[in-house]
Amino acid sequence: MKALATASRPATRAWQEEYEHPPGGCEDCEKSGDGLAVSEDEYWRTYYNHPDFSYEWNKGYLEEKPVSDVKGSRLYRWFCKIMECFFSAHPVGEIINLDIGFRLALPGQISIRKPDMAVVLDSNPVAAGPDDGTYSGTYDICVESLSHSSMREILRDTAQKRREYEAVGVGEYYILDARGTETAFLRRNRAGRYVDIVPAGDVIRSALLPEFRFRISDLYRQPSLREMAEDDVYRAYVLPFYQEARAQADRERQRSRVLDLELIFERQRAEAEKQNAEREKQRAEAEKQNAEREKKRAEAEKQNAEREKKRAEAEKQNAEREKQRSRVLDLKLASERQRAERLAAKLRELGMSPENM
Repeated sequence: MKALATASRPATRAWQEEYEHPPGGCEDCEKSGDGLAVSEDEYWRTYYNHPDFSYEWNKGYLEEKPVSDVKGSRLYRWFCKIMECFFSAHPVGEIINLDIGFRLALPGQISIRKPDMAVVLDSNPVAAGPDDGTYSGTYDICVESLSHSSMREILRDTAQKRREYEAVGVGEYYILDARGTETAFLRRNRAGRYVDIVPAGDVIRSALLPEFRFRISDLYRQPSLREMAEDDVYRAYVLPFYQEARAQADRERQRSRVLDLELIFERQRAEAEKQNAEREKQRAEAEKQNAEREKKRAEAEKQNAEREKKRAEAEKQNAEREKQRSRVLDLKLASERQRAERLAAKLRELGMSPENM
């Protein structure tokens, strides 16, 4: 930690010296009152809402709040974003992030701190009024975005404020360090002492804010709201309207799929019915053709029977004619026999024997 502070101080200090003491001097430039001894009344009157510097007050001395760098600002804004999302979805309190200070009555000393972010829960006995420029109670959660401009400022957030917030009863204290060195998430235990919030894997879950949770690694990656809205860790509070819209879109897509399937099924059913109707038509046509053939066959058989009947009738008539002709021949033969008999009788009468002739 010392090496980190040493590495970051020279450039920062050079900038401060150039800014505070520009070449040629600047009599009108406002200089920081950091470390100036002032009474509490004077602090409230002159320095609490100072136009150029943000001061806290500790043990009778001004302490200037340091300016963050781009990396720290990104991390802090991302954390503010997820906190705002949470309180939008779960309005259980108020977020304070406008340099609104609160007074810490500690044993043997008084401090006035302006957390970078604070939370006042609805369950807090002291409400935060919409027009209040200070908070007269004790914040439930305090968040500090760490600056690496000096070792003194690092120790102020990581050690001094930690002791003060613990002593006055701030329920949870988060230290956000864009470099990842001093990042910490603390909660007061039953004995009133700060202990680390033990992450579940990479996920920190607040004991005071139900459903508020985040990945430690995401502090440095800073995923977008849309990405978080599709993430199980954040979906309970990040863009719930987006999730509802997405769920509605999913339902619509599912309904569309069902309708498409129903349409496909209906088309298949209609096609099957069409094919069945076509087969039925073909079957009826085949039966009609079979009936037509059967009719023709029956007609042919009828004609054959008629012809057979006529042939039998003709044969019958022929047989009758042959029978009659046979009778005629028999009669002729009988007549011839009688004539022969008469002739033979006459011959015998004449003494002539037909055998001797």
